[in-house]
Amino acid sequence: MKDGSQVTIRRIRPEDEPLMVKFHGTLSDRTVYLRYFCSMSLAQRTTHERLVRICFGDEREIVLVAEYRHPQTGEVRILGVGRLNKLQADKQAEVAVLISDQCQHRGLGTEFLSRLIKIAKDENLSRIMAEVLRDNLAIQTIFKRLGFHLRLLGDPTSVQAVLDL
Repeated sequence: MKDGSQVTIRRIRPEDEPLMVKFHGTLSDRTVYLRYFCSMSLAQRTTHERLVRICFGDEREIVLVAEYRHPQTGEVRILGVGRLNKLQADKQAEVAVLISDQCQHRGLGTEFLSRLIKIAKDENLSRIMAEVLRDNLAIQTIFKRLGFHLRLLGDPTSVQAVLDL
């Protein structure tokens, strides 16, 4: 990361469920709102059924996590999650990133999106998209830097980021 901390970005695994519970505990209400467009309690975000679906995934969904191992204690934490959801039609996918509050503005979001773009290209997808809230200027800046075009939607609260591959 920008501060020199070493993280490993890898695909999520079923055994990551307890780490995902802890990760969700590091998110502020504002971060949750910016990602999910609504308030969602920690209990809602960490139900076993929801996390099993996320940690197991399927062939349409690629989920990456940023794993940090504390150099002295060996404790492992997840600092962020990036997801690419392939849509049924037209070789398109939706992308989303969620970063722990303590790790925002340190390059993880950009790294996740860069890797997800590469995966989308490797999967021969034609377009990736994301819907973001209009007031989420940080992620809009990252999207623009990576070549996405922003489009206004019918909903005045959100914009769509689109990257043709």
